[in-house]
Amino acid sequence: MVGSPTPSLTTPGPLTDEEIPRYLERLGLPGLADIHVHFLPQNMLDKVWRYFDRAEETYGWPWPIAYRVSEEERLRLARGFGLAAIPALSYPHKPGMARWLNDWSADLARRVPDVIHCATMYPEPDAGQYVAGALAAGARLFKVHVQVGKFGPDDLMLEPAWAALEEAGVPVVIHAGSKPLPGTFTGPERVARLLDRHPQLALVIAHLGMPEYWEFADLAERFPRVHLDTTMVATDFTERFAPLPEGFPARLAELGDRVVLGSDFPNIPYAYAHQLYALARLDLGDDWMRKVLWENGARLLGLGSPANLTARRT
Repeated sequence: MVGSPTPSLTTPGPLTDEEIPRYLERLGLPGLADIHVHFLPQNMLDKVWRYFDRAEETYGWPWPIAYRVSEEERLRLARGFGLAAIPALSYPHKPGMARWLNDWSADLARRVPDVIHCATMYPEPDAGQYVAGALAAGARLFKVHVQVGKFGPDDLMLEPAWAALEEAGVPVVIHAGSKPLPGTFTGPERVARLLDRHPQLALVIAHLGMPEYWEFADLAERFPRVHLDTTMVATDFTERFAPLPEGFPARLAELGDRVVLGSDFPNIPYAYAHQLYALARLDLGDDWMRKVLWENGARLLGLGSPANLTARRT
């Protein structure tokens, strides 16, 4: 039809980390808005890395950490990739950990100006209290991992916390999909129950909800503030055990305003650039890539103008 918009072409993604800045320049982007990056206390990070060292017995395939370097070097690398602000996601696996992790994350954000003040929670009697405290202190992003924590997101002990997060409009990255490992509480059903109680929650479904891709996409359509993050999705590594279903890229195109970049840096078994390359080869167009790599995440994280980003780094 005359006057109909023409779908944009897709610029091939970067093959190496060194190619990322030029790739972003070609797309006209001021940086990357990656919502799924981990920074942890060193003793906890060492335990996480030892867990991945045993991945062959845990998952059935090796998972070599590509960025096993110091905190200072990881920050330098993230900036080099183009991260406009750096999340520091953490998550507890037992009661009593969340407060400690939140204190550590708040201190990291104070020490490093371009690190996003992050927080987490666990179903325990004081969850509502410390989540409210973290929000009052300026936390802008939360993380919940139901498989590692072995709890349901709809656990009633979390009700005050979810109510505070819904009111504040602060995004929460939630790992609730059943890959790479299923758990008693993984899957879309409990997340749907949570959203029925708190329909304005700004939930960000990690890994697009793999492997329950269709079901979590349905939740993004039903609830106005639910987003899907791309963490590890469509990479060569993940396609071996949780491939995108036939026809699903078209669904991602339809949900373009709800898909946001995630990476899992530094705990990935390939170069950071490969995540961008994998998304580009879905061939959904540069306009979709701009939304995913920058616009949607920048909106969720309140990143503001490029000038403000430069000021935050200095």
